[in-house]
Amino acid sequence: MGDRLLRPALRRQRGRLTAGVAFLCLHQAAEAMVPVTIGVVIDRAVATSDTGALLLSLAALILLFTVLSLAWRFGARFSTAAKEHEAHLARVGIAERALDPRGQRSGLRDGELLSVAASDADRSAAAIRTAGAAAAACTALLVSAAALVMVDPWLGAGVLVGVPLVLMALQRLAPLLTRRSEAQQASLAGTSALAVDLVAGLRVLRGVGAQHHAAGRFAAASHDALADTLRAATTKGLHLGLTSTVNGLLLAAVTGAAGWLALNGQITVGELVAVVGLAQFIAEPVQTLGWCVQSLATARASARRVAKVLHAAPTVRPGTESAPPPACERLVLTDLRYGTLTGLNLRISAGETVGIVAYDPRDAEALLAVLAGTVPREDYQGTVRIDGVPAESLRLAESRQVVLVEPHDVALFEGTLRDNLAAGAAGDDDTLMAAVRVAAAEDVLHNHGLDQVLTERGANLSGGQRQRVALARAVAAAPPVLVLHDPTTAVDAVTEALIAERLTTARREPPQATVVVTGSPALLRATDRVLVLDDGRIRAEGTHDDLVAAEPTYREAVLR
Repeated sequence: MGDRLLRPALRRQRGRLTAGVAFLCLHQAAEAMVPVTIGVVIDRAVATSDTGALLLSLAALILLFTVLSLAWRFGARFSTAAKEHEAHLARVGIAERALDPRGQRSGLRDGELLSVAASDADRSAAAIRTAGAAAAACTALLVSAAALVMVDPWLGAGVLVGVPLVLMALQRLAPLLTRRSEAQQASLAGTSALAVDLVAGLRVLRGVGAQHHAAGRFAAASHDALADTLRAATTKGLHLGLTSTVNGLLLAAVTGAAGWLALNGQITVGELVAVVGLAQFIAEPVQTLGWCVQSLATARASARRVAKVLHAAPTVRPGTESAPPPACERLVLTDLRYGTLTGLNLRISAGETVGIVAYDPRDAEALLAVLAGTVPREDYQGTVRIDGVPAESLRLAESRQVVLVEPHDVALFEGTLRDNLAAGAAGDDDTLMAAVRVAAAEDVLHNHGLDQVLTERGANLSGGQRQRVALARAVAAAPPVLVLHDPTTAVDAVTEALIAERLTTARREPPQATVVVTGSPALLRATDRVLVLDDGRIRAEGTHDDLVAAEPTYREAVLR
């Protein structure tokens, strides 16, 4: 799967990659020619005491180093640009899949997705630079071997045969490097995901006294990540050590052979200097190729994780139909079976406010998931109709324009209050202020009004203020059917009663349906009817006061 991602990446960046490889190969060829040029200078200028030849040789060296320097500059620039562009495309693609309203079936948690976007995208794109570095190293070896052949055919043949054999042997460690790199990255991503979850739920953990247990879980996950990291580092160290050892042996062999030839008068002093310089230089491209093996193994492991996200199937496959004209019954659920729901029937008409009391929280979660459109059609039985049309046949955006589910968990963003309230709303400031009043959130305005700045996740607000801002945002969107889940659990009783009165009044004109899944007596008393959800289906229906009088279980659940 990783190779399926890397090959298109190389094709997309072929322009920059080709330019980068050309310049890097030129740089390596020029660098390989440095010891050869010095050897020529010794034989033709120093040994002969020819001043003219010396000056000409120095000019040639200056030109060679100029080409070498400029080639490296432009080669590195093009290669880095190709790598960064591809990493950017991967991050954008991951963000698009993570934010896709259809969801995605990668199975990764939010923290893991963050790790893939921040780390794996960059590491997988590094394969582009690795390709350029490998091509340049091969060029260096070929130029060096050609120069050695000109000095002595056996020396050149030894390099041409020995280096590929060495690289083939080192390549056998590549699969192990890939596996251990992938395990390391998965462990680090899992630890990051756990950290995100713990930070998000820190207040709850402190409230129930579970922070020490959570810290123990994080410590255990960190220990596992450390073990995987050490295993990967050990394998990389072994590979690097073998590469260095082989480099040293190759250098010793070439230098020893050249010394023997010089002692026997078969090569000149300048050729000996050139051979020794080339032997030292060959160590660099061999080391580079060893690094390329490691880098490619890491890139392939990261590319698999990136591809897992980019190629993940959507959770929900919506239809293609447009929203139908409004019907009298905006939302109809017939014999719905999903999760703990065992045959739920529900009808919501325009203009009414309906309260739902779920004795089992799992029933409420299952109902909200279906209404939010996050459950694949094949995972539930029964029918869900929006304005008389099956929900699965509608475009996802249009179905959610009719039915908006505001979850209990509040999600606010860094920015102004106006920016948060206007998300999904097309109204002006007057509309936003009206929604703030419905949610009884005037105290959030302070002295800055809608320009009041909110920090990330609304951390500068109290829990009740965050809930009311989220409620105001949902009201400002003015959906035909608004589904709220425990929207007032963090506010006092007086404010809760005020919200209940204002919410029902605001949603009656124009006639909009409101469903409140809650156990709050203040909200339930303001509804037109209350449905009791028990054992996966509706067991009782009536006004709040009638149910309090007639149903002991209901009375105990909402008046405790």
